[in-house]
Amino acid sequence: MPGAHAQGHKAGKPEQVIEELRPGQSIELLKELHILTREGKLNQDTRRKLKQVYHLYQFILPLLEDVSAHKPAPTLADHGAGKSYLGFILYDLFYNVAHPDSMAGHIYGIETRAELVEKSRKLAARLGFERMSFLNLSVFDATTSADLPASIDIVTALHACDTATDDAIAFGLAKNATHMVLVPCCQAEVASVLKKTRALNLAKTPLAELWRHPLHTREFGSQITNVLRCLQLEANGYNVTVTELVGWEHSMKNELILASKPAQAQVAKTRAAQDRLQEVLRELGLGELTARFGVAGTA
Repeated sequence: MPGAHAQGHKAGKPEQVIEELRPGQSIELLKELHILTREGKLNQDTRRKLKQVYHLYQFILPLLEDVSAHKPAPTLADHGAGKSYLGFILYDLFYNVAHPDSMAGHIYGIETRAELVEKSRKLAARLGFERMSFLNLSVFDATTSADLPASIDIVTALHACDTATDDAIAFGLAKNATHMVLVPCCQAEVASVLKKTRALNLAKTPLAELWRHPLHTREFGSQITNVLRCLQLEANGYNVTVTELVGWEHSMKNELILASKPAQAQVAKTRAAQDRLQEVLRELGLGELTARFGVAGTA
């Protein structure tokens, strides 16, 4: 059975906890995730963690509502799930609190560390979160795994390091996802290619000064990686928004990419994005990455 839920101010409950939690939220879940202490209290670190998860939930909630309006059983795959803070709280707030009568929909947590997958499976069973599955897979392998359905409505990948974010995008394209929510981290591949072709590019264009120095190569490589990802998503028919996940005082890795596929295809916009993507790759000497940032079905 699901654990106890927050109901408001009651005797014996610290006022701080009641103010921080959402109405109806599972107290037992937050204790199991070590966001709350066994006494039901928050410390500074866990309060920050809870705030960040709530903030991300506010981005994902309208996506779940959008899918639910057109499909009775929305599915979500969370790549690099870790301890599955996001998946568990999404399940609790969306299915247990906002839609308690819904018996459809599923959340998949995908994680390479077997011990975290096993802990999440046990916790879901203990709390009665029956529509959660946890898979010990890489992002790349998840794309072809028989343990996942042929289509997934929403794909999330938070702080998926380096090319794992690109694999998550490829997963979303292969699964015909309606929405993708990405927080990239530690991009290195583009920077390595920029470094390799630096001398040639310096001879071709003064723009190569943007990545002549190693520190600039790393920073510019990270920036252009996300620009290419956004163009790739647009070239595959998605509308893209880029914003902050949390304030810079909390994390430097906080760029949030939201991609949504419109109901009607925007052919002219998609073709323009495809052209711009190829032009950027060519202008920066990144032609060898064309396949990675290509259009689904054409790479």
